[in-house]
Amino acid sequence: MTFSRLSRLTSRPPDTPSAAPVFDPAETLATLPHRPGVYRMLNAAGEVLYVGKALDLRKRVASYFRANAAHCPRIAVMVLQVASVETTVTRSEAEALLLENNLIKSLAPRYNILYRDDKSYPFMMLTGHAFPQLAFHRGALERRNRYFGPFPNAGAVRDSIQLLQRVFRLRTCQDAVFGNRSRPCLLHQIHRCTAPCVGLIDTAAYARDVADATLFLQGKEEEVLSSLTARMEQCAERFDYEQAALLRDQIQTLRKVREKQFVDRGEGESIDTDVVACVSAVGMLVVNLVMIRGGRHIGDKSFFPQNADPEDLAGALQAFLAQHYLERPVPARVIVNRPLDASQLAELLSAQAHRKVEITHNVRSERRVWVEMAEQNARLAAEQKLAQQATQEARLRALQAALEMEHIARIECFDISHTMGEATVGSCVVY
Repeated sequence: MTFSRLSRLTSRPPDTPSAAPVFDPAETLATLPHRPGVYRMLNAAGEVLYVGKALDLRKRVASYFRANAAHCPRIAVMVLQVASVETTVTRSEAEALLLENNLIKSLAPRYNILYRDDKSYPFMMLTGHAFPQLAFHRGALERRNRYFGPFPNAGAVRDSIQLLQRVFRLRTCQDAVFGNRSRPCLLHQIHRCTAPCVGLIDTAAYARDVADATLFLQGKEEEVLSSLTARMEQCAERFDYEQAALLRDQIQTLRKVREKQFVDRGEGESIDTDVVACVSAVGMLVVNLVMIRGGRHIGDKSFFPQNADPEDLAGALQAFLAQHYLERPVPARVIVNRPLDASQLAELLSAQAHRKVEITHNVRSERRVWVEMAEQNARLAAEQKLAQQATQEARLRALQAALEMEHIARIECFDISHTMGEATVGSCVVY
């Protein structure tokens, strides 16, 4: 990369040394190269107003200062405040995209569309023990364990764990509990665990249950049903009717779950897919992310961008894809609800994931239903957020009436905590 700083180009009459700087775009543009890179717009105080990427820096920056440029209100206000421009030349547009994303997250420019960098997504984990534990996991991934996800929220992980307990009866207890049991726990009595802690199942049989659970999480439910059916028939031939009945119940439960949760029965149903829909509803812009893993809809999550124009749906969607997926696990397929030029982003995500990543919007059949579902979820989220805001305003008015105050300018909330009576810490939130 090549870094350059374009100094503020000012014009001050000699008799007015305190005059405000005047930005001269013509002189700035003359020094910019026709190369890919990242540009940063700064105000007179040196604060970064906006960060963007370009395939051609000179042409892209020049587009902001044309006399007939049709900017959205947000960008138009930003251009009036520009006092200098910084640029970074990169080797490719994909590299510029990565740098742009890092700068947006670190600098949080006032006029960029920003999405809150939420904590990491949760995973479901199978540990690398002889009798693997099925557990909730958030954080760094270790090679000795197997992970499935990510899931949109903790509730989706816990629901999936309960499902696998009901069908495959894998252990969920911690190692300290597992290594010190002398008799089966309640989960074994309600048929949610095979009690490997006290030797009621051998390593080979437990490994077979783990393998079936893994196939199910990968969307290969037909293979799981075939395996369970074959084992049930073998137990019946040995007159082991009790075990055959348990396997029969597992098969019935699995079929009910498949009918309820599987959303695609066409070709490629096991391909992990994210559906991203950006809509404008009730005066706000919202992005809804639907996660489909192994043909199962595992949940969705809504995001509300900052500094976004309610009508700039394409810009908000483009910003979400870059900020959300770079440095995060990405599925093999991402479906969006409007056309985008995402070829460079798809190339960068493919390199990051070490496999092909497809970003597409022109979908039909079942996949079109997924997009419509995501759009509906986004509208519902916007309506819920609006209702929540109205409730908060009503509570504030009620507080004003109770305190007999016409206007509340400041609210301070204090919380005091300690550790067993020591190390007292106080925190304050001011509204």
